[in-house]
Amino acid sequence: MYHYTDFDAEFLATRNAQFRAQVERRIDGSLTEDEFKPLRLMNGLYLQLHAYMLRVAIPYGTLNGAQMHKLADIADKWDKGYGHFTTRQNIQYNWPELRDVPDMLDALAEVNLHAIQTSGNTIRNVTADHFAGAAADEVADPRPVAELIRQWSTDHPEFQFLPRKFKVAVTGSANDRAVIKAHDIGLRILERDGEIGYEVIVGGGLGRTPMIGKVLNEFLPQADLLPYLEAIVSVYNLLGRRDNKYKARIKITVHENGIDDIRARVEERFALIRPQFTGVDQQMLARIEADFAQPSYKTASDDPFRNAYQHDPLFRSWADTNISEHRAPGYAIVSISLKAHGKTPGDASSSQMRLMAELAKRYGHDELRISHEQNVIMPHVHRADLPSVFSALRAAGLGTANIGLISDIIACPGMDYCALATARSIPVAQQIATRFDELKLEHDVGPLKIKISGCINACGHHHVGHIGILGLDRAGVENYQITLGGDGTEDAALGERAGPGFSAEAIVPAIETLVLTYLDLRAEPSETFLQTYKRLGLAPFKAALYPEDQSQKDRANAA
Repeated sequence: MYHYTDFDAEFLATRNAQFRAQVERRIDGSLTEDEFKPLRLMNGLYLQLHAYMLRVAIPYGTLNGAQMHKLADIADKWDKGYGHFTTRQNIQYNWPELRDVPDMLDALAEVNLHAIQTSGNTIRNVTADHFAGAAADEVADPRPVAELIRQWSTDHPEFQFLPRKFKVAVTGSANDRAVIKAHDIGLRILERDGEIGYEVIVGGGLGRTPMIGKVLNEFLPQADLLPYLEAIVSVYNLLGRRDNKYKARIKITVHENGIDDIRARVEERFALIRPQFTGVDQQMLARIEADFAQPSYKTASDDPFRNAYQHDPLFRSWADTNISEHRAPGYAIVSISLKAHGKTPGDASSSQMRLMAELAKRYGHDELRISHEQNVIMPHVHRADLPSVFSALRAAGLGTANIGLISDIIACPGMDYCALATARSIPVAQQIATRFDELKLEHDVGPLKIKISGCINACGHHHVGHIGILGLDRAGVENYQITLGGDGTEDAALGERAGPGFSAEAIVPAIETLVLTYLDLRAEPSETFLQTYKRLGLAPFKAALYPEDQSQKDRANAA
């Protein structure tokens, strides 16, 4: 992990002291809410439906045990004993008192965490592949690059008031686990002829106008990364629209001007500023890379794993879904599901956080990751220790064997918390998970990603769900639209709207209909929902969802 310096500590202390004074002025009435709003947003503090919400950055999703312990302590002392992990690899506290927020920020600073740039029209928390540094298919660990971008973008004087918020994601693998094509800038680390570089993708994003990003540069040399990023954001800062916030994201800028025009402008700007980067950034990157050295892996027999896998069906089921291939012999990547059937996706209690911290220290080289899919990862666990890890997780309600399955649902907080939401997300996710647990079909269905958003801002990534659900308000009544065929991987695609929306009472039966239809249509048990959809298209699924429409078509054809 990155080792924070005295400069980092002093920077956080100064920022927190400034915000403490601003909070005091808000409380005594010296600042109005309109005056306070931009100040609190710069420090990750939102005013939600029922209370303030503090969004804490977890840079590129990486935590150690002490940091996770601190998040648990904060949840107990200043919130309601839990935190909510988000699709931006952040954690949100939904119930803080305004007067307590400065103390929360000081507590975070004790373990080098903060809430800077988790809101506002600036460069947000840089995200990365949650298997970073461990994945067997990785070209290079993307976290050092993400850390370099974090340092460059934090309090960057030119980019604090962009036309709109700006999100960057980095992956080091051809298998995209960071959804880079749905970001303002997506970076994929490549190696060509022994040289490291980056595929640069620009103009992706979901929300009101979803778009898949376009390739701006097929291979950018590593030494050019920061000046090239600065050129991109500079062009957007000048060209991006400020007359309409719904058209202010860079995806609209790229769409309205065309990728070739944007590329020409970026190259022109890059040529101008490249000489200003004298190599200090590459020296910084080299120092950062040293902080991300591989842990000292142990050598041990994996007999405990083999014995448990052979004789314990619960462990075998968990191992089949929740562990992934590791780069080091004898090791595995463990995904801890925060999606127990019927629970709120992404929520973890303080006791669960402390357990994960302890397991990371004991079995996982003191490393944890937060995934954009709202789960927690132990990236380095020897296979011999997997039975012990599973036993401890299961006892704490964290042993659900459902990673990548139908109940591993991404869901935004929706109308239960968010002031922007137009429908509830959490109850729908809970009901779907519970229903398929009752049907005992989850493992037979296999890989299937459901993503739910409670409004068109798409914080639940519904556009790239195999099944996407968008909750809307229709004359005061919750209405849920379904999209099919979305994909958040390297083959990124936006889902296709199936048809009219469903009521809150009808949405779970509609999802059940879709899944049962898939089971009838798949060519063989190994064919996934997404593969079946790509083979057959929307028509058979639409016919199953709207049988009355199909009957009308049949009658018309017969006539």
